[in-house]
Amino acid sequence: MKRASKNFGIYLLIFMIVLGAAYLYRGMDNPASKKEIKFSQFVEQLDGKKYESLNITDRKLSGTKKNGNVEFAYAPSVVEISWVEEHYINSMLEKHQITLESDPPESSVNFFSLLPTIIMVVALIFLFYFMMSQGGNNKAFQFGKNRAKLYKDNGKSITFKDVAGLKEEKEELQEIVDFLRNPGKYSQLGARIPKGVLMVGNPGTGKTYISKATAGEAGVPFFTISGSDFVEMFVGVGASRVRDLFEQAKKNAPCIIFIDEIDAVGRKRGAGLGGGNDEREQTLNQLLVEMDGFDENAGIIILAATNRPDVLDPALLRPGRFDRQIVIGMPDVKAREEIFKVHTKNKPLAEDVSLEVLAKRTPGFSPADIENLVNEAALLTARRNGTKIRMDEIEEATTKVIAGPQKKSRMISEEERKLTAYHEAGHAVVMKSLPKSDPVHQITIIPRGMAGGFTMSLPEKDQFFETKGNMLNSIKHLLGGRVAEQLKLDDISTGASNDLERATQIARSMITEYGFSEKLGPVSFNSGGEVFLGKDFSTRQNYSETIASEIDMEIRSILEDSYAETIRILQEHDDALERVAQALLLVETLDGTQFEALYDGTVTPEELQAQVQAEEEEREKRNAAEAEESARLEAERKAAEEARMEELKQSIMGSEEEMTPAKEEILKALLKAGEAAEAMKTKDENSSREETHEIERNSECDSEEKDNETEEK
Repeated sequence: MKRASKNFGIYLLIFMIVLGAAYLYRGMDNPASKKEIKFSQFVEQLDGKKYESLNITDRKLSGTKKNGNVEFAYAPSVVEISWVEEHYINSMLEKHQITLESDPPESSVNFFSLLPTIIMVVALIFLFYFMMSQGGNNKAFQFGKNRAKLYKDNGKSITFKDVAGLKEEKEELQEIVDFLRNPGKYSQLGARIPKGVLMVGNPGTGKTYISKATAGEAGVPFFTISGSDFVEMFVGVGASRVRDLFEQAKKNAPCIIFIDEIDAVGRKRGAGLGGGNDEREQTLNQLLVEMDGFDENAGIIILAATNRPDVLDPALLRPGRFDRQIVIGMPDVKAREEIFKVHTKNKPLAEDVSLEVLAKRTPGFSPADIENLVNEAALLTARRNGTKIRMDEIEEATTKVIAGPQKKSRMISEEERKLTAYHEAGHAVVMKSLPKSDPVHQITIIPRGMAGGFTMSLPEKDQFFETKGNMLNSIKHLLGGRVAEQLKLDDISTGASNDLERATQIARSMITEYGFSEKLGPVSFNSGGEVFLGKDFSTRQNYSETIASEIDMEIRSILEDSYAETIRILQEHDDALERVAQALLLVETLDGTQFEALYDGTVTPEELQAQVQAEEEEREKRNAAEAEESARLEAERKAAEEARMEELKQSIMGSEEEMTPAKEEILKALLKAGEAAEAMKTKDENSSREETHEIERNSECDSEEKDNETEEK
């Protein structure tokens, strides 16, 4: 890079010298004796008969004096020149007092006048070529080339064993893997493998990961590209990149092409704000032709991922292009346990950590959320210099992922703390009092994220459907905070704004989407959901204004009835509400077990405060002991490393040779290589041990199933 910059500076200096010489040569044509004066002065000199000869060329008048000096002036227009000829020059010519001359017309091509321009053009061409060949690495000439990254099997491929959960999804993709390995098996039966597989799912569910595992399982090249990489400002560039991508794929066939976020290039044509001839649609047209056109791309399978299948073009989704759609949903409790095993494989866990319990406590978590949770727990453990991840760190990491980090440093007045305590206690007591409600998991008045406090409930099992009773209970849960403020503080605050918004949305969904209204009947008044500018400009109301008024009345009725029922519940459980609020003011955070004890009255807030303080002191002692153990292990590791360094030095260099910086670097590199080998060996041993435990557990499960089948028979 330095050499290229140095060469560029030399060439630039040469160019400036040549350009200056050209301009200097051009300026040598002009004699130094010429002098420019004003037009009025020139007329006075002409009237005084100061010139022997006169030269008129265009609007330029030049006069030569007896001493040879030349003066020239420019007339404002040809009218003034005609006036000068009429009043002065014609009479002087008749008397032979002056001679009149005129320069020949200038040639249309003057090499010396064009020389600077020629030099400039040549220099620009040279600089452009220099920059493209040296600094740009020829990227400007690859503007229409695709930007897909090619992954080949290098011994570290991801396979289906590395993908936790997604059992049915892996079975669907297993056919593609089998076809890539043994295509003759399908061709003999006349079967055609799907040309394209579209994976649909929420963000973080593992669409990209399982696509890469499919390529690793089949052992074929894997091209990956984002849908936005096709779209450029210039029309035709995206289509060129599509053609180039499939040309490269043909050379590496059989292979897999993975297009992430395909909705960036594959949304519906001729709808919304997009035109009918823009770059995106040209790219989509080329993609449609490549996937199922006249030229058949044998051995190329397209995998694509999106979380917006509703905006994709119908021509892209038809059979022959994307023959199969695989919906990747949120993992259930069993899949979450397997995902936890994958992400905690190389992390030391304490004995109190149960992956089965963690899977039950994280409903609705995607694989990406679980990976983030485990990583946050590891970071919290490192922050306290611990050696093992305990359940306390995982609980804190779970809350941090859901609600954000704690803000203990925020200054909050006692009145606001009291308001928040009663507000959150109202939520929790209503949850506990209503049947079929999810159990309370945690209550806190410590600010997290945008919330001043929160009450967290966790379902005991995964739920895929909601009932009318559960939705009414959810509305009462949300109204519990506002009602508690009204009953205990004789005032209400803005803290319930989000609760009211969510409660109103639930009530509206009950009436307009699910047909839970007895007055309006089982009719859906849904207006089509959210607006997508790539498809529609606005929502359309498919009911009359009279129905809209009745919908508003039904929503108000649900909320008012729920509000009245919430008031009754909190008045009936006033003692429990008071105990929970006072405990929150004392200890700030309650878990599910502590809340149950306060609700049942088996412990007072003061007794709970003493228990929490004792537990906190015990936790601090354990943390200090673990930090000391961590420091001791680190010191032993460093001492062992120094000993191995010295031993390696003695065995390789000898004791009499001098240790130079270069030799020291070699020793460090060898030492690091040895440590990496030991770490890999330990990792392999742990993996094999876990696989053995997994096989034993599966064998036990199989034997239990056989016993159950025998008993049933």
